[in-house]
Amino acid sequence: EVQLVESGGGLVQAGESLRLSCAASGFTFDDYAIGWFRQAPGKERERVGCISGSEGSAYYVDSVKGRFTISSDNAKNTVDLQMDSLKPEDTGVYYCARRSFGRSSYDYWGQGTQVTVSS
Repeated sequence: EVQLVESGGGLVQAGESLRLSCAASGFTFDDYAIGWFRQAPGKERERVGCISGSEGSAYYVDSVKGRFTISSDNAKNTVDLQMDSLKPEDTGVYYCARRSFGRSSYDYWGQGTQVTVSS
């Protein structure tokens, strides 16, 4: 059974850091990309970034470049999202999701973890 489980959310002040983790199971990590998404209240879900399971190369949306870092541990099947210099606009529910190579859509999602950044 494919599962993605996020952890590490919480309440922090602007300028602080948080590290989220996505634990994946039920599939071979090397064959997929893992994306991090977030959804703020009243807004559409947006992709924050993603990482290739085989290459380890990462992509970031402009609003988080230089502040967020995605890393993976293929042996443990985990993908972390290190978030530094957090801003109130980073507040939202953060999700990790799986995408097969060659496909544009993500097929399995975690339950999400809340990140709240106070000003």
